[in-house]
Parts: sequence; C-alpha cells; structure tokens
Amino acid sequence: MSDLSTRPYLIRAIYEWCVDSSFTPYLAVRVDANTVVPSAHVKDGQIVLNLNPGAVHNLEMGNEMITCKGRFGGAPFNLMVPVVAVAGIFAKENGQGLMFQPGEPQPPPASVGDNEFNKPKSLKPYLKIVK
Repeated sequence: MSDLSTRPYLIRAIYEWCVDSSFTPYLAVRVDANTVVPSAHVKDGQIVLNLNPGAVHNLEMGNEMITCKGRFGGAPFNLMVPVVAVAGIFAKENGQGLMFQPGEPQPPPASVGDNEFNKPKSLKPYLKIVK
C-alpha cells in the first residue's frame, strides 16, 4: 500500500471551512513548469488564486491536481495546479489557514510504537481464547 499525502485532504478541509464560514479561500501557489496559470499574474515565482465559488467554475480538488476555470483581467483561463505546488490555503478575511513546506511532504517520523523495541515478538501473549 502506498503512503497517501495528507496535503490534498488538508487543502480540501480548509477550503470547506472557508466556504462554510463565508470567508474567501485563497490558494498560494509556487509556480513551476507543471503549473498552468496566467504568467502575467505570477510574481516572484508565486501566484495567489481566489477560489471563492463565485470566482471560479468547475473546481476539482483531486489528490494530485487542482483544476478550475477562472478569469484574469476579464479573460477566461483554465488553471492546473499540482497539489505539491500549493504553498498554502487561507481565508482572505483573517489570514487563518495552513502553509506547507516546499515540495512533496515527507512521511511523519516513526512513532514510539513503531520501533523494533516496542513490537511484540509474538501475538500469543495478546490473544485471549474464548470458548
């Protein structure tokens, strides 16, 4: 089984919280070759997108890619943002949200219960026989 990134789930959760709270969800994006956004609006390799339901159409927030249709300077534009390019998502009105480290998030460190010293050698002491 592959490890799923928590990033797309957290992005969707903050987006829903913004919309449910009547806040404007803003998506901060690090622009690279895999990011399709209007280059005229990119500043210092980043762009901030307004994802308010009234500002974009056909918003799809998948585990790998975020896509929608938006308008920039009155001209329509199809946006494609890889989830790993998302720098953060936050509410315009109060700045609350989440910021992410660059690139693909690393898996969490092993917890105390995951090291070899804490793993049982056998399950026999933990099994209870019921008749």
